[in-house]
Amino acid sequence: MSTSTLTSTPSTAGRFLDVEKAAALAAQHTAEADRTGTLDHAVVDALRDAGFARHFVGARRGGTEGTFAELTRAVRSLGEKCAATAWCASLAAYSARFAAHLPQAGHDVLWGESPDAFIATALMPGGRAKAVDGGWRLEGRWAYVSGIDFADWVLVCAAASGTGDSPELRFFLVPRSVCTVDRTWDSIGMRASGSHTVAVAGALVPEHLSFARADLVAGRSASSDVPVHNVPFQAVGGVTFVAPIVGAATGALHAAADGVAGRRRTHAVESALVKASARIEAAGLLVGQNAEVLDERRFTPELMARNERNGAAAAELLQEALGLLIRGAGTGGLGEGKALQRFWRDVTSASSHVALQYDTAARTTYSTVLLGPAD
Repeated sequence: MSTSTLTSTPSTAGRFLDVEKAAALAAQHTAEADRTGTLDHAVVDALRDAGFARHFVGARRGGTEGTFAELTRAVRSLGEKCAATAWCASLAAYSARFAAHLPQAGHDVLWGESPDAFIATALMPGGRAKAVDGGWRLEGRWAYVSGIDFADWVLVCAAASGTGDSPELRFFLVPRSVCTVDRTWDSIGMRASGSHTVAVAGALVPEHLSFARADLVAGRSASSDVPVHNVPFQAVGGVTFVAPIVGAATGALHAAADGVAGRRRTHAVESALVKASARIEAAGLLVGQNAEVLDERRFTPELMARNERNGAAAAELLQEALGLLIRGAGTGGLGEGKALQRFWRDVTSASSHVALQYDTAARTTYSTVLLGPAD
């Protein structure tokens, strides 16, 4: 029986007709990407051709207006071959969804020529902007901006002043060309995600290339009635970041099973594979449940909190699964250049993301569901 039957990503048929090609190309370059810390240009082109950048772009701009479930399946498929490729593909798609909150004039600038522009996003505030004639004067530094190596545009969040009594958090879209990149990303895993630090020094940002962070959080786009552009931020529940590592954990399971070939099968090794496969499949079901809530637009406080819990729970299950696989594989599984070792590093690094932690992403909201409001 093929190891691919142990656990598998649901079919990627649908909008991503070239995802198998992109995944195969990513597999060819994954060791090199891990070594050099960047995705190969051919892989980036394949992601563009597969439709990741345009997945959440409006149809009137030539985009797909695709679903969360379709994207989740495609990202998982990529992750089975290269976690960093899947991470960048996921963030490219979600960044376009964020940018859809721009005014229509901003859509004209961003997608007027093509819906396939790659956007890198810094979600956490890290700079400041001051209102000036015609827009904003922006400066600051933002860490962990994944995909910056091949981005066409960069979306950053900053405290804006000059229009009211107190600063307002806003997002600003700037061309990659006005940014300076400090290559600060040195994590043990996800090395090719290019999650470096971006600096902007006094760039003028037109009014139509900015929107209020509150609109993104609320899931309220004043410039688009496309349903996927009007989704509360909480509801996404970390699926952006956990879907790639569900795929990576599946790839790790296949690598571990392949490593058993030629070795004596012990009860301990068999148990490790079985236990890991259950955790990986459970994580995939949790992520699929999140995508279903998003696509069916069931944005109740209870379900949005559950989505946050699911993201954290899935990440924890995947960490446990990789620990089992590493212990089952023994010393050989940790060899430099081994696929299992690389997947283990990638899952460990990615699952540390703040959006996948119980304390920062789920404890308060889901404990309220279970126990009611705190006193």
